[in-house]
Amino acid sequence: MTDNTGSGFTRRGLLTAFAATAVAAAPTYSNAAGFLRGGGDIRRLKMYSGRTGESIDTIYWIEGQYVGEALHEINVFMRDWRNGKAINYDIRNIDIMSAAHRLMDASEPYMLLSGYRSPETNAMLRSRSSGVARNSLHMKGQAADLRLQSRTTAQMARAARSCAAGGVGRYAGSNFVHMDCGPVRSWGG
Repeated sequence: MTDNTGSGFTRRGLLTAFAATAVAAAPTYSNAAGFLRGGGDIRRLKMYSGRTGESIDTIYWIEGQYVGEALHEINVFMRDWRNGKAINYDIRNIDIMSAAHRLMDASEPYMLLSGYRSPETNAMLRSRSSGVARNSLHMKGQAADLRLQSRTTAQMARAARSCAAGGVGRYAGSNFVHMDCGPVRSWGG
């Protein structure tokens, strides 16, 4: 179908040009740090929690501005599910999770295993496992443990590490990846 408006452009030509631009602009692992800083016109977070049965699919950043209502929704979703306590979750970690998800080109939402942890919950978990840090960034709302069925922990960790914006822990045996906005570091392979 041709659009004869006199402009010399066809609908097919415009769509082809748009598709080529979209492919050329698609983020790769090599430019992840730039993607995190200038991640496009929107940023989105898609997750579900097997613990609470809740889901979230929200656009929390539009054209350079964070959306307050969406951030509040994320704070509630990321709460300590054991006691219902919530804090203002660190937007830097939201950005890391969103950027890694987008870099993997995953359509499914993350499964949230652990977001914010109250000091009481962290102490209880520490008493049961040597793998729980005394001063865990989970207690500051700066960390999340995540899983994707469609991606391996190696793929998830590689995407998160390519953001060069925080800590990434790969727990292949438990099938999850820890992402945080603390110092840049990685563990678990």
